[in-house]
This record gives sequence, structure tokens and C-alpha cells, in this order.
Amino acid sequence: MIGTGADGSGTDTGGAGRGTDAARAADTGRDPGTGTAAHRVLRWWARPAEVQAAVLVLHGGEEHNLARPGRLNLPLLRMHGFLRSLERDTAGAGIALGTVRYRHRGWNGERADAARDALAALDEAAALLGPVPTVLIGHSMGGRAALRAGGHPSVTGLIALAPWCPAGDPCDHLAGRDVLLLHGDRDTVTPPADTRAFAARSRAAGARVCGYTVTGSGHAMLQRIPDWHRATTRLATALLGLRPLPAEAASALALPPASREALGLPLPRQPRTAPMLPSDG
Repeated sequence: MIGTGADGSGTDTGGAGRGTDAARAADTGRDPGTGTAAHRVLRWWARPAEVQAAVLVLHGGEEHNLARPGRLNLPLLRMHGFLRSLERDTAGAGIALGTVRYRHRGWNGERADAARDALAALDEAAALLGPVPTVLIGHSMGGRAALRAGGHPSVTGLIALAPWCPAGDPCDHLAGRDVLLLHGDRDTVTPPADTRAFAARSRAAGARVCGYTVTGSGHAMLQRIPDWHRATTRLATALLGLRPLPAEAASALALPPASREALGLPLPRQPRTAPMLPSDG
């Protein structure tokens, strides 16, 4: 099983673009065709009036489960720490933060339900916000969904945390994207070796990839929690152009595609603060 997969609550401050069926469903909570309760695939944690870029967060789930997620959503709650950290570090920068809500608890084989929901959320965000650059952050099954949806035109980069990376998953669509991977060396749910193999294939396909090993941490990211939160926030804000990439990540992304040195960087302890880029003003 990959995570527990469930739906839950979070701060919701917006819906889809006005004048569309998706917007009416978001505004009323009802499907315009059937009148039944509509599933809202995208919910906003923070949405400033003037949006310059967006981050969508995808939580974990299960390998097979067609059940509708319930109210108690432990995998989503696990991601709230990342969202709070991102909200603090992007305050005033015009960054919209959203969460992807799955229709089913599981990936469900060729259905790839979580990936379909991720793509639907990206379409909805683009309809509402316009073509702003978007970064995806996903854990476990959410990491797999982020990697699968990373070819969407809005996506400029993504961060996958302890991702589920089966050997047959495609990667050609990630060419030209920045792909940053973090995986604990004590993970017994999603093998770190699978992540490194996917990273190597993605680099060969033209993606800019680097991978971090979070020494001493397992799949649920319960060990070294501050390092997970701070590193993910710093990498995400770097992908958004708000601060420079950590030196080791910048060097790794510049290595030739065949290099394996970029795939096992040790994640250092993360300080509380990191430098931002100077403003134009």
C-alpha cells in the first residue's frame, strides 16, 4: 500500500474560471449537468489577488482503491506543514498555493486516477490564473502523479518526495523540466533505488534532474521533519525564481545527462533561513 489516501479539509479561497461548467460546479458545489454533488479537484490554500506563479501540492494514496476519499485525510494533513512553510516564504510574492483532491483513494492501475486528477487541477488552475508558471510538489503516490503530470504546459518544475516510481512509468514528457527528488534511505514502502533509476532515465530523456538522499528518514517523513519542510520550500522557491538554487543542486542540474553524481546528493541539515534573490526595486 502507498500511504493511506483520503480526502480532507484545508483553506479554500477560490474556484475555477468564471463562465464555465467547471466554474459553476466550483461555485455551487453541484454538477451543472446532473445536479449532483460535484467533485472539486482543486482547492486553494492561498490565492493572492495578483498571481505571478502557482504551486500545487499532491498527497499520497494507495495502490488500488476505488473508494471515495473520506473527511479524515492523514496524507493531506501530512502536507500541511509544507504548505505553511511555503506560505511563509512566498508571502507578498504573488504565489498561489493549491491542493489536488483525488476522486479515488488509489492509483488503480492503468486508470492512473491520481495523475488524471493532477492534470485536471492543472487545467483548472490555468483557466483561472492564466498561463502562470506552476511547480508541483507530490509525496508518494502524489509524487508519481506529479511526475506523470509534469509535461503539462503550465509546469516548469516539480519536486517529488519519496515518490512511487515503477519501472515502466514514462519520463520523456519531462524533457526540459527541472525535476528535484528527495528520498529517505530508510524508506521501505517506495524503494529509493526505483527513484534513482527513474531519475537516470529522465536525465537521459532530457529532463534536468537531481536527487537528494535524506539520511535517517523513512517513507512518512517523520524523521528530520524540519529538513523535509525547509529543503522542499527552498527548492520550490528557487524553481519559482524567488531565491537561488542551493549550490549542490545547481551543480547537479548542470551535469551531463549520463552522470550519476547528481542522483544521490546527501541532504544537509537545513538552516532556518536562506538567502532570497534581490528584488528589482
